[in-house]
Amino acid sequence: MNESATSNLEQHVGYWLRCLSNFVSRSFAERLAKQGVSVAQWVVLRTLYDGDVLTLNEATKQVGVDKSTLSRMIERLVRKGLASRSEGPDRRSVGLRLTSAGKKLVPKLAKLADENDEAFFHTLSSRQRQDFLTVIKQLLTTNGWETATRGRDRME
Repeated sequence: MNESATSNLEQHVGYWLRCLSNFVSRSFAERLAKQGVSVAQWVVLRTLYDGDVLTLNEATKQVGVDKSTLSRMIERLVRKGLASRSEGPDRRSVGLRLTSAGKKLVPKLAKLADENDEAFFHTLSSRQRQDFLTVIKQLLTTNGWETATRGRDRME
C-alpha cells in the first residue's frame, strides 16, 4: 500500500472520540476513587439504585457486562457493604440490592458524575449538549447498537 494513501490517525473521528472518552472517564475515575469506588462499580450502584431488587440476569443486561464480570463487581460491592445478594424469585436466581450505605452513597456519586460532566462540557450550550447526545445515539443506533445488549453482540 502506498504510504501517501495511509490516513493519518488524527483524521479519524473514532480516535478523537476515544481520546474524549478516556479523558472524561479518567477524570471521573479520580473523583470516584476518593470515595473508594471504580467507574464500573458506579454503573452497577447507579443501576441498582433505580430498583428494589434486580436479578443477576436483569442487572447484566442493564449494566452491559457478562455474568462473571458482574458477579466479581457485586462481590467487591458486598465486601464494601454497599450491596447485598439474596435468593432471587426462583431458586436458581440471585437477587441484588443496595444496602442502606449503598443507597446513601449513590446520590453523592451522582453529584460527582454531574460535576465531571459540567467540568468537561460546560463550554457547550444546553442545545449543543442535546445535539451532541442526539448525534452519539444516532450513530450507535444506526450501527446496530441496542439498549438491550449495550452493543455486546457487535463486539464479539
